[in-house]
Amino acid sequence: MTDTQLACRGVTVSFGDHHVLRDVSLTTTPGRVHALLGPNGAGKSTLMSVLLGLIEPDAGEVTLMGQPFDRSALRHVGASINDPAFYSHLSARNNLRVHTTLLGLPDSEADRVLELVGLQTAGKKKAGSFSTGMKGRLALAQALLGEPEVLILDEPQNGLDPEGIAHLRDYLREYARAGRTVLVSSHQLGEVLHMADDATVIAGGGVRFAGELAELGPNLEESFFRLTSGDDR
Repeated sequence: MTDTQLACRGVTVSFGDHHVLRDVSLTTTPGRVHALLGPNGAGKSTLMSVLLGLIEPDAGEVTLMGQPFDRSALRHVGASINDPAFYSHLSARNNLRVHTTLLGLPDSEADRVLELVGLQTAGKKKAGSFSTGMKGRLALAQALLGEPEVLILDEPQNGLDPEGIAHLRDYLREYARAGRTVLVSSHQLGEVLHMADDATVIAGGGVRFAGELAELGPNLEESFFRLTSGDDR
């Protein structure tokens, strides 16, 4: 096992004259859940896209599975970010079976992940009929196919009811404990407190905090506000 399965250093991203990320570094640890936190527009989704090779940074580097980023290593990664896209004319189950076939997994794997995200009774429904929340859950199910070594999840609690959120929290913690890496972005700070071990907080395009979540103290909302308010640094 490598010391870190997912990391980046010195990542800078600009869109025109707008600097989204400035010299951002993040290091995850296998066996621990890492939360990526920040206010809306802080660049969390952009950073996740950089980690997945979907956006080329202006500067910086990404390490995946202990090596400089290479797309072949993405076979070890499951991800759910941005707006999920599915074959609208196919059922939820058959959308997943497209991926199980590509990954060489049994069809039963589709049913396993549908149950994990609470969509077992909707497996035969066409994905085009799904609400935004249900599509988010289906994207999460797709990310979990084959139990990849690295999970990158953007707001995975969206679309889940309280029972589903609690189940997801317990599942991801157990998932990481098996030596895997879980990177989660979330705006639900109370839930993050129960789920994550470590955190990186970004605001104003830069890193405001990186370390164990416990270092932020018992009042996460207060610490988050203190770190993310004020002028850009």
